[in-house]
Amino acid sequence: MQITSKTGALGLIGHPVAHSKSPDMMNRACEYLGLPFVYLAYDVDPAQLEQAVAGMKALKFRGFNVTIPHKVTIMNYLDELDDSAKEIGAVNTVVQNGEKWVGHNTDGVGYLRSLTEEIPIELSEQKVVMLGAGGAARAVGYALATAGVKRITIANRTKQKAEKLAHHLSKWTEIQVVDLAAADQEIAKATLLINTTSVGMEPKITETPIPTDWLHENLIVSDLIYHPKETALLCAAKKCGARVHNGMGMLVHQAAIAFEIWLGKKAPIQLMREVLESSLAASGKRV
Repeated sequence: MQITSKTGALGLIGHPVAHSKSPDMMNRACEYLGLPFVYLAYDVDPAQLEQAVAGMKALKFRGFNVTIPHKVTIMNYLDELDDSAKEIGAVNTVVQNGEKWVGHNTDGVGYLRSLTEEIPIELSEQKVVMLGAGGAARAVGYALATAGVKRITIANRTKQKAEKLAHHLSKWTEIQVVDLAAADQEIAKATLLINTTSVGMEPKITETPIPTDWLHENLIVSDLIYHPKETALLCAAKKCGARVHNGMGMLVHQAAIAFEIWLGKKAPIQLMREVLESSLAASGKRV
């Protein structure tokens, strides 16, 4: 694609961002659909976040993604938040709507699209145990609760943090909190186990967030980690006959939803997945 003064701007801000494969996915998607936009990653120091946001607005960016460590702080510099961003308490996508910056969070809905696409299930029938109570758990928990899941058990090492998340999610569904070390009985009754923690991520790929003998064949085991593509938790789940779901699809779908918010076009999801997998294979690094 020829880049001219009329080429629209999209991007990612974070600190650091050199590892990101988002530009590969987004630029290939724009090229495929013939859209005159270019997407770049920008390393923005937290002390310069306000200036960066003002600069992007002045330069008439169509929108941008937000990653660590700016997902919460960015809300101070936006004009509006959609419901998902308000309830999750974090923003990963910003779009310029007229003179306003509007914040969205596509993580939770991206997760649900990925899960139900890869493993067709009726969400209202699932008995869910969610490992972890951090930002990823907040996004996934909100998406599950508002999609009709009737009960979620949060298992976390720090009970106070889990109880805070449970109180928030209780507006939409029934919530229970258990200590992570004592979650075996709840997992034995569960149909969907979701790991939202970083346990098992590169470089500590042999670690699992729970003992693997807690797994059983009636589970769907979903791990938000995408590098490695198959974590030790998922390997153990497959061995005992459980169905498995990794984090690659969530990453692609949350990006695709952002693309659609900015440009009003259906994202070429399969192409974006192929580009992401190719980039990861070539670099061996995380997205």
